[in-house]
Amino acid sequence: MKGRFITVEGIEGAGKTTCMDSIKELLTKSNIGYVSTREPGGTLLAEKIRNLLLDVDEDPPVALTELLLIFAARAQHIQKVIIPALSDGLWVLCDRFTDATFAYQGGGRGMEDQLIAELEKITQQALRPDMTFYLDLSPELGLARAKKRGNLDRFEKEELEFFNNVRRAYLRLAEKNRDRYITIDAKNTEDRVAKEIKEILIDRFSLK
Repeated sequence: MKGRFITVEGIEGAGKTTCMDSIKELLTKSNIGYVSTREPGGTLLAEKIRNLLLDVDEDPPVALTELLLIFAARAQHIQKVIIPALSDGLWVLCDRFTDATFAYQGGGRGMEDQLIAELEKITQQALRPDMTFYLDLSPELGLARAKKRGNLDRFEKEELEFFNNVRRAYLRLAEKNRDRYITIDAKNTEDRVAKEIKEILIDRFSLK
């Protein structure tokens, strides 16, 4: 079986970690090799960039700097992790990818989609996910969940309207990319979400 590229998207508190765990459990049971990774991050250099992006600092990056740092990390991640894994026939499970950039830097920060699309083309060329699970959740509930986890990073400290804009951007992406987007109601129980995700993967890729 050829490698597949599966991404998981959603705002803070949507349950992406639980979603990733359920996919890994299914792939392990199906004897499918995989790499689990995240963005920003996934390599030593990209993780350092992630820390710069998430740090609550005296000199936070302006929107354009933030966008360019994210794509710098992504370029490293793609070349060092994603493409080699897919070439070896492994599945790649990624916690967020470029859709998050359209949602957070586009919807949240107000950066132009055309600019993000140009950087996407330069950085990824033809690489796109085979399937994207979008965990849809109201920002009010998502942020309440996130606050229970402890200290908040720079993004998690944004105002509610920022996350409302991010959510709206994700919903537009889901509508535009129906061929690969699977929207999951993330306010459901973890067990119900995990069951739904597994059933979709089994059906779409004929897993056992």
